[in-house]
Amino acid sequence: MPEKRKQNYGNDSITALKGADRVRLRPSVIFGSDGLEGCEHSFFEILSNSIDEAREGYGKLIRVIRHKDCSITVEDQGRGIPLDYNPKEQRYNWELVYCELYAGGKYMNNTGENYEFALGLNGLGACATQYSSEYMDVTVFRDGYKYELHFEKGNNIGGLKKEKCDYAHTGTIQKWKPDREVFTDINIPLEHFRDILKRQAVVNAGLVFELIDEESGSTETFCYENGIIDYVNELGQGRNLTQVRFFEGFAKGRDREDKPEYKVRMQVAFCFNNECSRIEYYHNSSWLEHGGAPDKAVRAAFVQELDKYLRNNNKYNKNESKITFSDIEDSLILITNTFSTITSYENQTKKAINNRFIQEALTEFLKQQLEIYLIENKDEAEKIAAQILINKRSRETAERARIDVKKKLTGSLDVSARVKKFVDCRSKDVSRRELYIVEGDSALGACKMARDSEFQAIMPVRGKILNCLKAEYDSIFKSEIIVDLIKVLGCGVEIKTRHNKDLSTFNIDNLKWNKIIICTDADVDGFQIRTLLLAMIYRLIPSLIEAGKVYIAESPLFEISTKDGTWFAYSEREKAQILKNLKTQNVVIQRSKGLGENDPDMMWQTTMNPESRRLIKVTPDDAEETRKCFNLLLGDDLQGRKEYIAEHGHEYMDAIDVS
Repeated sequence: MPEKRKQNYGNDSITALKGADRVRLRPSVIFGSDGLEGCEHSFFEILSNSIDEAREGYGKLIRVIRHKDCSITVEDQGRGIPLDYNPKEQRYNWELVYCELYAGGKYMNNTGENYEFALGLNGLGACATQYSSEYMDVTVFRDGYKYELHFEKGNNIGGLKKEKCDYAHTGTIQKWKPDREVFTDINIPLEHFRDILKRQAVVNAGLVFELIDEESGSTETFCYENGIIDYVNELGQGRNLTQVRFFEGFAKGRDREDKPEYKVRMQVAFCFNNECSRIEYYHNSSWLEHGGAPDKAVRAAFVQELDKYLRNNNKYNKNESKITFSDIEDSLILITNTFSTITSYENQTKKAINNRFIQEALTEFLKQQLEIYLIENKDEAEKIAAQILINKRSRETAERARIDVKKKLTGSLDVSARVKKFVDCRSKDVSRRELYIVEGDSALGACKMARDSEFQAIMPVRGKILNCLKAEYDSIFKSEIIVDLIKVLGCGVEIKTRHNKDLSTFNIDNLKWNKIIICTDADVDGFQIRTLLLAMIYRLIPSLIEAGKVYIAESPLFEISTKDGTWFAYSEREKAQILKNLKTQNVVIQRSKGLGENDPDMMWQTTMNPESRRLIKVTPDDAEETRKCFNLLLGDDLQGRKEYIAEHGHEYMDAIDVS
């Protein structure tokens, strides 16, 4: 056995990080990450201090500059950070602000001094950001002076410079470059700055945020004069089911009996909208990505009050279960904007709060306000009740469909034994396998005799299948032929609605075919069947189209025969060209029969032989145009369809199969 190396572990083994190393060597402790997310949070710490000043009434404009070299400038018109000598602490304030963690001007706010509802409350921001920077320059205008500081890698260079100065307004300018030695990535995207400044404009009514991007040369301004009310209106895009409502309240309390009392200010703006939904929580201007206390309060209050309204007004069916919050949030646009003098964040990055009193106060406040609102606004209450019940019953229908489809699509995958009339091929090589979806039993017989059974399989469909763009999922999955087709494809389905996420079973790696070829007669009925099959794939498995797996087999319209041979024309133009080439020869022109009447040799030559067949790949060249076209021609827009036919019908006269 090798001898274990002895390690000395004594009193001199304990060390403490000092100065800038407390941040530079452990940035994730302060900023939550040593990557781009941590770098982004360091910016937010500086921005927070400027927001706190503006919210206290000192300056309305905050300017942010994104420099080409990844450095950042934040400029405000506040009172200016005090940097001069502090007799009480017997140190310069600039040392406390920029070189001392847990120091600042926001620790006495229980007495109402300075920042009552502060975003940058923990005293880490300016110092931690300075410590984590390659350099930081600070310029302050206040008390008739201009103050300047310069830091490099956490160390002050040259001390405090101070000179008499005339200026248009007081304020602080901080420019710094995040250090690549601290963060693995410092290139904060422009979109992140946009997102942060827009959110801050939303929750700080009337404040103006200006974003200058040196890289693109753009300047943008964000301002919401009425704060969260304007934002809810913007999110609703003019399609709100109800008017935007705004509640504001105040409360005092404590999280535990032995904890200090603190103040809470609550603002809530909401409306109902049956086309879109959004819920966002903010506390002391910080977006609570993970919610916490406000989220619990909103869920409890809305479910309790709306359930009470439904019960009291006999809206539930007999023995119907009560609503859940998911039924409400599907149609709810809501923003909460709370402030408190004491805040318990789950961590330094401020993505959730867990104050018990804030949760209790907001719950009771919302319950009271909602009860009054539903009584005083009967028309809106009825609209809300109807929409919530639609959401609830849709969710329950979707859940039943999910269970039913799971049963149908899981289990043994020996589809050749489980799907009626499906004819498999011998090859197991997916890169070769082709599935022909054909029209009816007669076409099945013809294609079965004409195919190459090594790699070509046949799946017949009888008649016109369900229009999947107009049908609900429970109806779709009651269709035997659709379920059989899904089984044969093998890759599952994609469900893209808010109620059916659990129904999605799609995995393209499980697709059993290299090509899925729709093969129908070249007549009106065949074209309609083809369109309905495409609609089914578009609705249930659109990724197959995006992956280029779906094809249409062109069937010839005419068979042109002479004593020298036979030619096939796939259009009137081709027929004319063939006849022109044949010139004076005696020709016999036959309108092509249905697939089921074609002899095997003709089927092989025209439709199934990879060397001579014509396949059209179905591609989503423009996804939005594809969606509009399907919805217009096969969806519920009956009036739009009538108008389209009236305007464009003449363009398709040549394709009409009438004699």
